[in-house]
Amino acid sequence: MKRFFLFSFLLILISKIAVLNTGCANIIPPAGGPRDSLPPVLLEADPADSSRNFKDNKITFTFDEFVEVQNVSENLLISPLPKNTPIVDYKLKTVTVKLKDSLEANTTYTFDFGNSIKDFAEGNVTKNFTYTFSTGPYIDSLQLTGNVVLAETGKIDTTLIVMLHTSPDDSVIIKEKPRYITKLDSKGGFTFNNLPPKTYYLYALKDEGGIRRYQSDKNLFAFADKPIQLQDTTAPVTLYAYARPAEKLSNLLTSTGAKPKPGSGAEKRLRYQTNLNNGQQDLLGNFFISFDQPLRTFDTTKIRLYTDSTFIPVEKYSFKKDSTNKKIDLINTLSAGQAGWKENTTYHIIFDKDFAEDSAGRKLLKTDTLSFKTKKLSDYGALKLKLRNLDMAKNPVLLFIQNENIFKSASLTGPDYSNTLFLPGEYELRILYDDNKNGTWDPGKFFGKHQQPEIAKPIERKINVKPGWQNEFEIAL
Repeated sequence: MKRFFLFSFLLILISKIAVLNTGCANIIPPAGGPRDSLPPVLLEADPADSSRNFKDNKITFTFDEFVEVQNVSENLLISPLPKNTPIVDYKLKTVTVKLKDSLEANTTYTFDFGNSIKDFAEGNVTKNFTYTFSTGPYIDSLQLTGNVVLAETGKIDTTLIVMLHTSPDDSVIIKEKPRYITKLDSKGGFTFNNLPPKTYYLYALKDEGGIRRYQSDKNLFAFADKPIQLQDTTAPVTLYAYARPAEKLSNLLTSTGAKPKPGSGAEKRLRYQTNLNNGQQDLLGNFFISFDQPLRTFDTTKIRLYTDSTFIPVEKYSFKKDSTNKKIDLINTLSAGQAGWKENTTYHIIFDKDFAEDSAGRKLLKTDTLSFKTKKLSDYGALKLKLRNLDMAKNPVLLFIQNENIFKSASLTGPDYSNTLFLPGEYELRILYDDNKNGTWDPGKFFGKHQQPEIAKPIERKINVKPGWQNEFEIAL
């Protein structure tokens, strides 16, 4: 009997120990926890948002967690634009704005903080945080919307800013900051809110340096065709941005040698590049040589063209220097090919050591020979395109694009395009509306003329031309 009670006591004791151990394991909290993914929430604004008859010089925002403010100069947009940017400070859960200018009477102001306010711990952004007040008895409520498109490509650049001026003088975009300013969204759209009913002049530009003025015709710029008479039902406006095209030699430049090391004798050697692609010459294209520095002298009698392994002299060709003195084109008119080349043929160019000298005094150190081979006819494909819904009244030009560069352009006289020899590859397509019928895209001219740029429309569908194939595509515009 004693043994039975002893055995029962031991069983109960072991069971309690097991329960205690299990309980201790359950009350240990798990390591870490769910990450805070929520942005700071505004609890109070003093004065309150949309206040009227505003007379304060300080605004305080209180959030539900510790916050920080970053890149205020890049993010904060104030409309109308003040002469001096307010001082923005933050501490713990508050953000304070101290105004440095006297406010205009009966004016609605909007502060757009963009993505500058975020929580201190995780960096969650309070996106597009805005605050509005009026120094008069009412809040202006008119709105202007639209989008900005790059005229040359039909694409967008979300780094542009959009501006409203109230002066009709063209020079105002150079001399003065705009009255109102906003940024583009991810789709190239813009919105101005809380505007009063006035006449506005609408612009967009690339704001390098944050001065918010027109600086150069090399930077993207756009303007509306006419003043905006803002009303309750003002239609959206599309702006076409343009810039003066930069000079481009080619996207297929091939260097003739490694970059010289500092202090080496190779620094004295004249270096040049060609537009050969993997050592091959396109049957449909011209050959040219380019130089790092402008040429001081160039002797056409000391550069010669030969063909075949036996170096047979080529007749009826010439080398011509362009106006920049940095490029030499080969004009070859003897052969039957579209650019004067025989297919699958080896060519040699022999440069005498003193055929040219650049502005730094560099020449070749010795006579140099450049050899290359032309492509075969079988390396090309035949191409036929049928373009539906093409507006022939706008003088359309079909553009073939590779690596953001125009590979080929063709003025269209009808909805069909065909070419028996086309270089294989994948191409984007655009339709350029060629107002002046010169075959190329032309930028706008704002000052004095107010002439809009020519417009190119991208075609969503890409084409892939295969060698040795009859490539046919039907494309709806």
